[in-house]
Amino acid sequence: MFILKNWHSRIKYGVAAVLVLITLTHCYQKVSVTPPSSTSVSTQAAPAKISQPLPVPILEQPITPSSPNTNSEIGTNENPTSEATPGTASQQSGKIVVDISTQKLYLYSKENSVIKEYDISTSKYGIGSQAGSNKTPLGLHHIEQKIGDGAPLNTIFKARVSTNRQAEIDQEQGDVVTTRILWLKGLEKGKNAGPGIDSYQRFIYIHGTAAERDIGKPASHGCIRMYNQDVINLFQQVPERLKVEIVCTVNDGAGNCDYAEEVKIKMGSSSH
Repeated sequence: MFILKNWHSRIKYGVAAVLVLITLTHCYQKVSVTPPSSTSVSTQAAPAKISQPLPVPILEQPITPSSPNTNSEIGTNENPTSEATPGTASQQSGKIVVDISTQKLYLYSKENSVIKEYDISTSKYGIGSQAGSNKTPLGLHHIEQKIGDGAPLNTIFKARVSTNRQAEIDQEQGDVVTTRILWLKGLEKGKNAGPGIDSYQRFIYIHGTAAERDIGKPASHGCIRMYNQDVINLFQQVPERLKVEIVCTVNDGAGNCDYAEEVKIKMGSSSH
């Protein structure tokens, strides 16, 4: 009887021990699963932090334009103190006035002030518009075409085409056209435009000459001659379509065009 009772107690304690072991095993499994669960919770919490305003104010600040780079092409071109290029000078030019009386050409700005004064030579045959007269026409014209850009100084042109030969200044014979050509077109019908009196059809140019010794007095065959270096300078400063006024500012008292005294002296006579 004692033996049976003793075994009964042992079985009872054994069952209890097994139950304790099972309980401990179950608790251990719950504890071992906890870290992933905790991690999952923390992972889910992360978006809450991301949804908060981010401390990145740089892109939200107003953008202040940087100062222009004066060394760039744009900065250099827009610099009002930079040296004028031929293109810039063309934009500043307002008109040309050719005064037969004084044998001068005046380049005016758009503000109507004289930029440059040049000595010239107009026709030795006087003033007129008739075809074949070899006279210099009066009135309003414009530069219809610019010819000879880049040609070497004193280059001779024939029919407005470079011969690739340089003139010997004051040694050439005839009315030699040199260096640059500004071909004029008359704008006044019945005066310098139209049949028989058309300046463009008469090939009236402003051009360089091989006869520089005659600059300052009437000596051409109708065109307006200039020193070769001067015509390059003028050519660089004027655009096509620029207005050209050919005028006579001195008259002989009877309403006829006359020359200024200094021109008459150069002509070697007190009258034309």
